[in-house]
Amino acid sequence: MSSEPETPSGLDEPGPIDYLVIAFPGSHLTGEGLPLLVDLVERDIIRVLDLTFVRKDEDGTVAGLELADVTGDGRLDLAVFEGASSGLFGEADLAEAGALLEPGDSAAVLLYENRWAAPLAGALRREDARIVAGGRVQLQDLLEVLDALEGSDAAG
Repeated sequence: MSSEPETPSGLDEPGPIDYLVIAFPGSHLTGEGLPLLVDLVERDIIRVLDLTFVRKDEDGTVAGLELADVTGDGRLDLAVFEGASSGLFGEADLAEAGALLEPGDSAAVLLYENRWAAPLAGALRREDARIVAGGRVQLQDLLEVLDALEGSDAAG
């Protein structure tokens, strides 16, 4: 008899869930990042739970977008994510994402599971461990600190 808690039938042990709001100034989307996102999904590094697009009109109105062809080349760039909607994003979430945009900009709002971390997350849950803090270091902040460190090493 196993002492591990049982996972409901058909459900994997979930990994941490994150979201991103990716702004596209002037609503200029090239689709260049889509193959990279697909690669992460295909390699089971992440699982896309929701992928939604919003646009902020010049009058400040925020609306959801149906974008099947991001690059305008006639191919359905987002077809691979058809049905990627968990229902976890509500209108308030999309309005909050839209509030981050300038008029005329669009954004992708992505909710994803970090599948790579699922085994660790499961082990920690079984140990009754709790994550008590988390966050993300912004790349620009990291680069500034590295530049400052490099400058102090060169001076010293």
